[in-house]
This record gives sequence, structure tokens and C-alpha cells, in this order.
Amino acid sequence: MTIPHSVLERLKNNEITARKFHEIEISILTILNFQDFIKKLLFEISSKFSVPYTWLSIIEESSISRYLQNIQNSKFLKTSTAFLPEKNFSSITRNQLKPLLANKNLTEFHPLIPEASEYKLGSIAIAPITLDGEIVGSINQADKNIHRFEPGIDTSLLEQLALKVSLCLSNVTAHEQLKFLAFHDPLTGLLNRGVMERALEREFQRSKRYHIDLTVLFLDLDDLKSINDTFGHDNGDMALCHTANCLKSHGRDSDIVARFAGDEFVVILPSTNKNQAANYINRVKQKLASDPLSANNTTFYVKLSHGLSSVFEKGMNSSAILLKAADKRLYQAKQNK
Repeated sequence: MTIPHSVLERLKNNEITARKFHEIEISILTILNFQDFIKKLLFEISSKFSVPYTWLSIIEESSISRYLQNIQNSKFLKTSTAFLPEKNFSSITRNQLKPLLANKNLTEFHPLIPEASEYKLGSIAIAPITLDGEIVGSINQADKNIHRFEPGIDTSLLEQLALKVSLCLSNVTAHEQLKFLAFHDPLTGLLNRGVMERALEREFQRSKRYHIDLTVLFLDLDDLKSINDTFGHDNGDMALCHTANCLKSHGRDSDIVARFAGDEFVVILPSTNKNQAANYINRVKQKLASDPLSANNTTFYVKLSHGLSSVFEKGMNSSAILLKAADKRLYQAKQNK
């Protein structure tokens, strides 16, 4: 029996596509950091399948968002990765795992597109990607040609691609999680004590060498035990995370915020004198005082005590002494309350 030429042609094309998928998988399988993974993945898809535009959309609440947000200042990521709320993503993709194709009313897909990009879309293909069974975003392809991703065409190859990307993403995420935990506190996402101490030594040496200000804040929560006893440890954890977010959001990119231990935090403020540091912590306290947390049908507030020390005070001969001085003043502040 003679096999029709059209079937042979389709089989040949499928074989070529399968080989390209395999080559993409091999090229990204050994990459263990998000930035290189995304860059290589998008480059391979664009080059092997001649797709003008490829990018990722990531759900802000997803498990991988935090790791990607840490590197989103990368110029490449700004044009290749978009972050959006889960409700917006679900509304666009209709909560389905199958790829979505469109070549009309493309404005509804704009939330999926990186703000820094300059894509001119005629048609688009959106293939959701998962991590441990959770939809975390999508890998997207687009073309100026309105027929390239026309609704109705077979999406099985797009599903295969999304599956391979999801499997490789799991490998990268596992490695990034281990790396993140080596430097960060797992609850708050702040730097951990070991990293903070190394950063403080670096800033101390820089301050002494160039004769520039450096102030250290040592602080802790006044009422964490009461919060834990009254509202439960989950809400105590929420109070710690709320404090961490306030400390980060009211500081500068150059400030170093770390969880020291338990309910204690350290903030290293380069090029900052004691008055400026006092203004900073006062803004944080005002924010906490105006932003209560909710638990068990009631609200509660987080309160802080703090101590601060400056590198230009007498006797500050090491980073350890500088930190200890701030800690001692924190203890005195708590005693005076």
C-alpha cells in the first residue's frame, strides 16, 4: 500500500519538530539559574521555529515569582518577562491548561506582555506552564502574521513545548530555592544573619576608608509573644513578614535589611547619619501604627523598639562593636518602655 505524499510530509515535519524540541530541552536542561534559563529558552524557540516574539508571563502569587522578582532589574528580563496578578492571568487564559490562540481583539492580552517590550502582534499563542501541578504562568509566542497562530490550528506541539519547559523549570527552581535559602531567611525573605554580618564588615571598611557615614539599626518587636499567645503563631509570622516588608519598602536599594534572629532585625544604612536613620525608623513605625493586621475578627498593631549606632562615634573600631552598640541601645530602649 502506498502512503499518500501528504501523510509522509506531515510525518517528516513532525520528526523535524520533535528533533527541535529535543535540542531545546538538551540546551536548557543543565542550566541552573533563572536568568540564563529564560534567556537560552527564548532564544532557542525564536531561532529554531522562526518566531519573532517569545516571552514569559509569570503569576505574581506563584511559587517562582519571588526568585524572579529578585532579578527583574535585569534589562533582558524587563523585555522578556511580565508579572501579573493571578486573577488577571486566569481571566485571560480562562483557567485552562491547553494553549490559547488568538488573532483578534489582542488588546485583552496586553497584561501578559512585558511593559518594556515593543511587540507588534498579529496573532498570539499562550501555553500555560506548571510547577508541581500549579500553574505559574505561560510561555508565549507571537507573530505579526495574523495566520501564524490562528485559532483552530493543532496545538499539540505547543502543549509538548509547555510540558518540556515545565519539567526543566522544576529543575531550575529546585536549585534556585537551595541557593536562596543559603543567603535568605525562609520566612521573611530578608537576608540572613551570616550574610548581614559579611555585608556589615564590607560597609564598615568602606566607611572607614572613604570617611563616609554608616549607621546601624538594631530592632525587635515589642509584643510578638503576646501576638503569638493571643492570635496564634501563624499571625505572629504574619507580623514578622509585615515588619520586614515595611523595613524594605521604606528604605533605599542600597540599604541592607536582615532578620537577625527570632523577632530581631538589623538594618545597615550606608551613607546615612544618625538623624537620617532616626527619620527612617520613625517612618517605618508610623506605617506600622497606621496599618493594623487582621486576625480572629479583630485587629492588632505591630510595635517596634530600636537602637542605633554610627561609625563616627568614639570607640567604633570594628563592625562587631558597631553592631553590639546598636544592640545595647535597643535593650536600653526596651527597658525604658
